Amino acid sequence: MSIPAIELMTALRSGQSTSPRLTWYGPDAERVELSGRVLDNWVAKTSNLLQDELDAEPGTRLRLDLPAHWKSVVLALAAWQLGMEVVLDAAEAELIATAEPDPAAAGGAFETVVAVALPALAMRWPGELPSGVVDYAAEVRSHGDFFMPHVDPEPDRPAVRTAAGPVHTHGGLLAGFAAAGQASEAGLRLLVRAADGLETVLAQALAAWQGDGSVVLVHPDVPVTERLLSDERVSRS
Repeated sequence: MSIPAIELMTALRSGQSTSPRLTWYGPDAERVELSGRVLDNWVAKTSNLLQDELDAEPGTRLRLDLPAHWKSVVLALAAWQLGMEVVLDAAEAELIATAEPDPAAAGGAFETVVAVALPALAMRWPGELPSGVVDYAAEVRSHGDFFMPHVDPEPDRPAVRTAAGPVHTHGGLLAGFAAAGQASEAGLRLLVRAADGLETVLAQALAAWQGDGSVVLVHPDVPVTERLLSDERVSRS
């Protein structure tokens, strides 16, 4: 049974698939541009990593202990495509994705810890990782470009647990959670500020994509100049 996250990824890879869908501006002059096809490729590889290597399935909880970042967005989309629950607060979860892996977490509250190196060109975690911690950058590229769930996700399962708001189901992910993003204009090129936090960034991105739009995600240390807005053809900031 299809859920909105699967339908969204289908739309992003098929409609204007070569157009920018997610553009990231990070520190040290980072600029990463993902077309619909490339974004879908990253999400598919990540879903396959979660399902095939980490034994995730519909209902498995993934805590995103990450700043708002293009890789955080990819991980959330991958989890939703699989039918998982994305945890954005301190609630319990089986898996955690973090940029600061704690050796205690690997053998404690989580079954699996995924270390996410945030620099755009990182091919692996810089340095040693605690035993049992999965290196996202090193592992994700070896997985397939097409995702097929082993078990069909169910629309009534929880999709996202936020810090202060309600738990949204997969069936209501776009109508509920994404509605807070308030992007209603079709084809919108939306500026999204990472400083607003991951929950807000995810809601705004989903809302923009739901309307066949695209997102320019900007790190807090990157000034939003008139040149940036013009170069990226931002239609709302």
